Amino acid sequence: MKVLQVSREYPPEIYGGAGVVVGQLSRALAKIMDVEVRCWGKADREDGGIPVRTYGAWDRLRRGEGGPLFAPALEALSINLAMARDETDADVVHAHTWYADMGAFLVGMLARVPVVVTLHSMEPLRPWKEDQLGTGYRLSSWIERTVVESADRVVAVSKGMRDDILAHYRADPERVVVIHNGIDPERYRRTERRDGLDRLGIRGDYVLFVGRIADQKGIFDLIAAAEKLPPGVTVVLCAASPDTPELEARMKAAVAGKPNLRWIYEMLKQEDVVQLYSHARVFCCPSVYEPFGLINLEAMGCGCPVVASGVGGILEVVVDGETGLLVPPSAPDALAAALNRLLADPAMARRMGEAGRKRVEAEFSWTSVAAKTAALYGDVVNM
Repeated sequence: MKVLQVSREYPPEIYGGAGVVVGQLSRALAKIMDVEVRCWGKADREDGGIPVRTYGAWDRLRRGEGGPLFAPALEALSINLAMARDETDADVVHAHTWYADMGAFLVGMLARVPVVVTLHSMEPLRPWKEDQLGTGYRLSSWIERTVVESADRVVAVSKGMRDDILAHYRADPERVVVIHNGIDPERYRRTERRDGLDRLGIRGDYVLFVGRIADQKGIFDLIAAAEKLPPGVTVVLCAASPDTPELEARMKAAVAGKPNLRWIYEMLKQEDVVQLYSHARVFCCPSVYEPFGLINLEAMGCGCPVVASGVGGILEVVVDGETGLLVPPSAPDALAAALNRLLADPAMARRMGEAGRKRVEAEFSWTSVAAKTAALYGDVVNM
């Protein structure tokens, strides 16, 4: 069997969790079947024997300075058309995020192969996207709806997301399945190395955040909570890829003049992120919307206790009182209280970190995720 993975992101060109997932899933699947990847980019390449074909937008559709907000949605559509133009010998096509969904939909139609789509988030639950895309948000929402409602299988990354899919789309419940994301427990495990921390100038006790600069991620709630943390504790914000220039400006203003905040504005290498997870006192995920929350698994794999919002897929990853503490979203005071509780009790924090590592090993490896995904492909190919 051969699968064609269609995505906006693919390593090393990633800006969020979806790109990490597509890379890890493709590599795990490549051990048991043929895999081809089509993604956005400028240069075709190979990734461990996986052919990666890249596509760019039509020049006429680029937004440019002062162009309409909806232009990026049209750019995405042009890339999807180019992806569908190239022939494929795959038995099934698998789409990831609305940015690539229409490409997979068209490949499926033109090549007469079944389509699987994984939702890593949902447009109806991200209304702030209208600030980025203007009326292009209507186009992205239409693309997602069209593909989800016509796909042979829809993969939800959590039970909560499956409920949301069925609530917002006319999808056949029998075609919507839950397959959690995973991590590589060997890549994400505690390390004693600190050379990356030394390079970044990270010393002493710190709370860690890793994620995009987005309203979805709740980063400004954490910045507000930081004011209530003990003296000497730094909040390290490993945050890049702002959704809008306005969010970047807001971030700069929020951290200015605050010595207990350390903003790392770059996409770090995986080994540096592992060091950050490994030596943090607490990892914090204050998202207001999170269909899964892969970063929590990464932190848990490195033995770091987690304080996170009790929303979406996080509820299926972080066990409250066992691997971390859950708090309401958009509640800086509750966030600060939970962080302070773990900072004040190192023994409890250590127990939660150890429990998190065990949970990752038992339930969230990419080997098991790939096996479930391959079985799903077999089902749709044999329909």
